[in-house]
Amino acid sequence: MRTLYIIGGQQKDRIADEWHQYQKGVIVKLDLDNKRFIKSLEYISPQEVCPNHDPSIVFKAGTVKNKQLYVCTQTEILIYSLPQLNLIGYLSLPCFNDVHHIRPNHNGNYLIANTGLDMVLELNPNGTISNEWNVLGQNPWERFSRTIDYRKILTTKPHQSHPNYVFLLGNDIWVTRCLQKDAICLTKSNHQINIGGSLVHDGILVGNTIYFTKVDGHIVTVDANTLKVKNEYNLNDFSNAKNRLGWCRGIKVLNNDTVIVGFTRVRPSKNGLQGAPLFEQENDILPTRIACYHLSQRKLLWEFDLEPFGLNAVFSIHSEDE
Repeated sequence: MRTLYIIGGQQKDRIADEWHQYQKGVIVKLDLDNKRFIKSLEYISPQEVCPNHDPSIVFKAGTVKNKQLYVCTQTEILIYSLPQLNLIGYLSLPCFNDVHHIRPNHNGNYLIANTGLDMVLELNPNGTISNEWNVLGQNPWERFSRTIDYRKILTTKPHQSHPNYVFLLGNDIWVTRCLQKDAICLTKSNHQINIGGSLVHDGILVGNTIYFTKVDGHIVTVDANTLKVKNEYNLNDFSNAKNRLGWCRGIKVLNNDTVIVGFTRVRPSKNGLQGAPLFEQENDILPTRIACYHLSQRKLLWEFDLEPFGLNAVFSIHSEDE
């Protein structure tokens, strides 16, 4: 049996802005071969690492390595063993704000997209920070203070870059910059991947190809050697659905042509990120789900609705064998 882990969160019953929207982090475990729900895990952050009033609690993007699932809330890092989903590691630092992604580095340290402070952090499992990068090349603490507990700050918006996904090319550390619609290398100056179009998420390296999602339903593939765009696929054209696809974020590559993509039903909003699609009616959008596409055939193969299992937002999709 092939197993998928879909990472995200459950929305509150009322319509709320982004910083009050979610009530718990959720991991849904699926049997990929039979498209069957197995179980889910729910998580609520402790009060001491959240804003005091009506916080938003959600799992954001994670990484699987050596049968361990690394995930983050906006203010925490959690590590679960697979396939049991037992919690085996935990860390929270005062500088964490709107954390979007965690992945282990080759040296065993953690790489964190600390989105609220426009930073990427490298820290060891004990929480000691060894590297800090402002993703615009500025002094990381020019706009922020080391003495503030940013876990208690509801939001630091407007962000200047909104870094949201860290990936590795060899030993070099890269990060996607949502507002700049690109990815940059933090360990080699002047190395950049220009993606363009709508807001960028993910950065999944498979073989010599990097797969990026864009929130408007596009997948961009990039040659990892030349750093040039190979193809761009508009998933809106792959089916006859008249409804909007939703917020596209999270991708699992099964092979060169077949991918599973996450879509989040976005509630009506006029206060999203610059360049994000705006949805005027909630019923204009398909439910939160994962969908499997054949890219070269431009075909939707199947979809799986996640909302009956308490998952209203998708941030990343994983298998045990990554």
